[in-house]
Amino acid sequence: MNIPPKDAPLSPDIAAEADSPEETTNRNARVWNVLGAVVSVGLVAAILLQLGGATTNALRMILRLPLAVWPVLLLLYLVQPLGDLVIYRRLWNLPIAGFEALLRKTAINEVVVGYSGEAYLYVWARRMAGSVATPFRAIKDVNILSALLGNLFTVGLAAISATQLKTLDLAQRLGPALWSGLVPVAASVGLLAFGSRVFSLRPKQLAFTAAIHTVRLIAALSLTVLVWRMSLPQVAPGVWLVLLAVRYLVSRIPFLSNKDLVFGNLMLLVLGAHSSVAELLAALALVTLFMHLTVIVGLGIFDLVRGLRTPADRDAARPGSTGTSAP
Repeated sequence: MNIPPKDAPLSPDIAAEADSPEETTNRNARVWNVLGAVVSVGLVAAILLQLGGATTNALRMILRLPLAVWPVLLLLYLVQPLGDLVIYRRLWNLPIAGFEALLRKTAINEVVVGYSGEAYLYVWARRMAGSVATPFRAIKDVNILSALLGNLFTVGLAAISATQLKTLDLAQRLGPALWSGLVPVAASVGLLAFGSRVFSLRPKQLAFTAAIHTVRLIAALSLTVLVWRMSLPQVAPGVWLVLLAVRYLVSRIPFLSNKDLVFGNLMLLVLGAHSSVAELLAALALVTLFMHLTVIVGLGIFDLVRGLRTPADRDAARPGSTGTSAP
């Protein structure tokens, strides 16, 4: 069998059968549009199933939230993707348009299972036009640092409110389930010991990423307490500190989806269904779920509109086009 040289041009027959770059791009775009639609439908279904457990009291609490709380809630929701945007703009020179992917990543992480959003981000980054050669290393390091700092914050909050945590009697009510959140905290010690073998980014990049994560964590913590205080100003600040510690412990539990909803339902169990604090936390968990739904549906509609407009835009951009399309 004769094998043509590596640099030999394609034969006329093969060249005729080969897809043009434009046809290949169009086919790939259609495939990704279909996959994106399937993922979006699945996420919406998951959100609706979780919303099915909403209680009447929590829904009423949503209607009683002060108007000033809503912009703070929106800012709190955006803290995570905005922090990611700052980090990946530094690491990848990510354009502002990449914020769309980071919003999806945040929603997927919360609705499905933790770090599933990172898998989405990795696939999305691989599709980028050659600008990201090895996205896995950056995503890995960014998330290791995020988990490490989150664990340190959890230890700090648990230490500060250790006495008050005992009064909730969580150990007897939940057993080892809640405290399993301390397992990743212990693993952080190993990461610190073997950091040079674990991390791939340069020291300056790691320092920058850690600084942004720290700012993000402080901002999220501050905004969370602000929302709680604005909603129930009569509750003592010490109570919110204890609840913050519990919330961070819950967030450390691996393989949980929608940890805000888990935390809200946990407080209903511990504090009682008629506790105003428990109702507020359950209500805020539902609000966050509604925000995830808005992001997924909104971006899905945007993708659909963008996909429908792409052929016309492509025709208008061709040489000799007048910029108008037939009705």
